[in-house]
Amino acid sequence: MNRSAAGSADDPPAWDAVADWWGREVANDLVYREDVAPILDRLLSGAPGPMLELGCGEGQWLRHLDRRSDVFGMDGSGRLLRTAGKAAPVARGELPDLGWVRTNGLGAAFSVFVLDLIEDHERFFAEAARVVRDAGALVVLINHPVFTAPDSGPFMDEELDVFWRWGAYLGRGGTPVPAGGRMMTMYHRPVGDLLTAAAAAGWSLEAMVEAPLGPAAIAREPTYVGQEGIPRFLGVRWRRRDP
Repeated sequence: MNRSAAGSADDPPAWDAVADWWGREVANDLVYREDVAPILDRLLSGAPGPMLELGCGEGQWLRHLDRRSDVFGMDGSGRLLRTAGKAAPVARGELPDLGWVRTNGLGAAFSVFVLDLIEDHERFFAEAARVVRDAGALVVLINHPVFTAPDSGPFMDEELDVFWRWGAYLGRGGTPVPAGGRMMTMYHRPVGDLLTAAAAAGWSLEAMVEAPLGPAAIAREPTYVGQEGIPRFLGVRWRRRDP
């Protein structure tokens, strides 16, 4: 899982409490560099600035984009922002509220593993559409809803072939997940809900990437063998269009 700047009124202190744990998890997780970074680079290619990361956490993606001088971040955790602020300018705020950002003030916004920990995804898309100017971009990476659906998971048939159990994919709602000794809530929606909400807010789909864990991650973890064709990540890029 990954993290959100805010999902409820309890999230900011909760993320402050697990900030050290989160830093260690990120620092030791090679999947971010091997599998997630290439998707992000592809979807952000050519995106105009200034660019705001929605839920920057401790700043790993701000550091990844340090070649750009027009990127800044926001998050709900003051402890995580103290680290992120070493990489780029940052501000403290609670998603999905972006009331502190000027209307049409951004060229692009992006988030990485944040939206699936925000309850109100409609407001997320609407607020992003307000602050990004016409023809600007929104890039979102999340855990694939096929992967996060309640009761979903791999299973092996009698011939030892690995398949994926869809679980309650078409359902909606929050599921408690452990995070550094605390419990956070992960919100599941089908892909159609997300695309429809984005369209209603004024976002026009430009690209969508569905990807599995890469070969290096599967080689490190034998229990993932056979899941090479199962989507683990979903990345989407939208273009802002005036109603």
